[in-house]
Amino acid sequence: MCGIAGIVDHGGRHPISAEDIQAMIAAISHRGPDGTGIWTGGAAGLGHARLSIIDQSGGAQPIGNEDGSIQVVLNGEIFNYIELRECLIARGHRFKTQSDTEVLVHLYEDYGDAMVQHLNGQFAFAIWDAPRERLLLARDRVGIRPLFYTQAAGRLAFASEIKALLTLPDMSRRINPRALAQVFTFWAPIAPDTMFASVHQLPAGHVLSCDSRRVQVTRYWDWQFEVDPVADNITAASTRPEALLELLDDAVRLQLRSDVPVGAYVSGGLDSALIAALAARYRSIPIRTFSMTFEDAEFDESLYQQQVIGQLGTEHSSMRVNAADIATQFPKAIFHAETPVVRTAPVAMMMLSRHVRDAGFKVVLTGEGADEIFGGYDLFKEARVRRSMANHPGSTWRASLLTRLYPWLRHSPGAGRALSAKFFHAEPQALSSPTFGHAIRWSTTSRAMQFFSDDLRDQIGSYDPVACFESTLPKAMPKWSALARDQYVEAHTLLDGYLLAAQGDRMSLANGVEGRYPFLDHRVVEWGGKLQAAAKMRGLLEKRVLKQAANGLVPQSIVKRAKQPYRTPDSQCFFVDRRAPDYVEALLDESHLRATGLFDPDAVGRLVQKCRNGRSLGFGDNMAFVGILSTLLLEHQFVSRPAMAV
Repeated sequence: MCGIAGIVDHGGRHPISAEDIQAMIAAISHRGPDGTGIWTGGAAGLGHARLSIIDQSGGAQPIGNEDGSIQVVLNGEIFNYIELRECLIARGHRFKTQSDTEVLVHLYEDYGDAMVQHLNGQFAFAIWDAPRERLLLARDRVGIRPLFYTQAAGRLAFASEIKALLTLPDMSRRINPRALAQVFTFWAPIAPDTMFASVHQLPAGHVLSCDSRRVQVTRYWDWQFEVDPVADNITAASTRPEALLELLDDAVRLQLRSDVPVGAYVSGGLDSALIAALAARYRSIPIRTFSMTFEDAEFDESLYQQQVIGQLGTEHSSMRVNAADIATQFPKAIFHAETPVVRTAPVAMMMLSRHVRDAGFKVVLTGEGADEIFGGYDLFKEARVRRSMANHPGSTWRASLLTRLYPWLRHSPGAGRALSAKFFHAEPQALSSPTFGHAIRWSTTSRAMQFFSDDLRDQIGSYDPVACFESTLPKAMPKWSALARDQYVEAHTLLDGYLLAAQGDRMSLANGVEGRYPFLDHRVVEWGGKLQAAAKMRGLLEKRVLKQAANGLVPQSIVKRAKQPYRTPDSQCFFVDRRAPDYVEALLDESHLRATGLFDPDAVGRLVQKCRNGRSLGFGDNMAFVGILSTLLLEHQFVSRPAMAV
């Protein structure tokens, strides 16, 4: 895992400066603390901050082809590089290193932009084709690794993190009002938007080509789902649990490729337990595992973690998190996320990656992605019940199903039948909406926009984040099952924008740790897309086929356990004896709120008092508080005091 950056200037007005590239790389050195490399030539310059994992002695970047006319920098891993290398050697290519990065230049020579179709990996890379004076940027299929770019006056600059672009002279740091509306709806900016008006993100599964004539962004992959017939059983051998286990096992095998030790996260849930179990089969000694525990029993899963590590016999260590830790580390997390967040969960993930790094590990496997592929979230079950209620408004037993949702919540909206029926109510005409399943979540989050200042509302104007997002959805989507539609939306909002970014890549790489995601091997994603809905969810039983595949590999108590999402304390972290840390008090002070002009000071003041007094019980208040605080931190770190680092 690494950080990459570069500049292409087709206008010829500004010679490429090695000092500019060096400054960009220095800003993201946390991603690659093991070394740096810079190449400049003609209209282009490339830079690399290295986290050495494969070919530690010979894999320094940038790497060129035989005559140096094509140069590449890679952030991430190409897991099938050994197989690709053998094929390329057979086609006459000569290699000077053992690294996965060098495979890219030779693939490009043979296949051009179509090279991405041959890759199994999690990557963001840049290729400079000097003879054609052409830049190619590419991002992996599901968006595990980030890539940002900015354009001005015939010049394009790119980097793994926005802070690298902000080192460039005359870069605008203006906050993007549209992206702020997206965060306060979807929990994250939606590509190509970012929190900065002058910066774009390359969407997952896309390539960008840039030459002297134009910049073109093209999709090369997307989540796909089969048209789902009404059926309750799976008959095709290719969609049996054994087929899934074989495919997932191969994904783990590939992702264990490394010249440094590989560990695994154990959360206490099924997904991480299965990945750890499969990884353990490839090790002659116990695999190293890591987890976090919490002082507050509502969030702690240590009992289930112990069941997993007890059966697998792993070498394990855990890190205990308390509310004060989260409040203290929150500014650092926002600095690395480069976006506001509406939950504090990324902070604990950043702390866990520090624990992993302190243990001497640079690589860790995680179970992220299984819920999106196999229908694991309570949101999917909630949407199923709401659809049934809308189609049968007089049914009382359907409404009673809501009481079975969110059992892990201390204040569940489904706890009382009358209240839950009102909260989850949907009119029949709402069923036609492609984002029906997410309407309640987005409505709850977007209520926080009532705290926006009048000026910010004017800047947002008539922009509607949901309508804009719906306009990008596939034309084939209405033919998919309801569950598949919900999965697609989840993958392109929460997974891509938040879980893999603010809570994933940015928190692990803050400490130079590479997270790997076997469930997000594109073969597993595509396999899951071919499943009928009943194989993923029957009634309110989630991840049916995955649980069948896990039988015998992980404890039955984990297989049968209901999904409990990873959560951390939110607004309560910031108030101990009604007193907040100094930075919180300063940012939420009325005069500072008026100076930034983003939020209504009076409305925010009332919310702060509510949280200070421990009366913020629901998601709405908590998300609003965390979202406001993190937005103010982002503005403070990157706009008001841009020289500040955390």
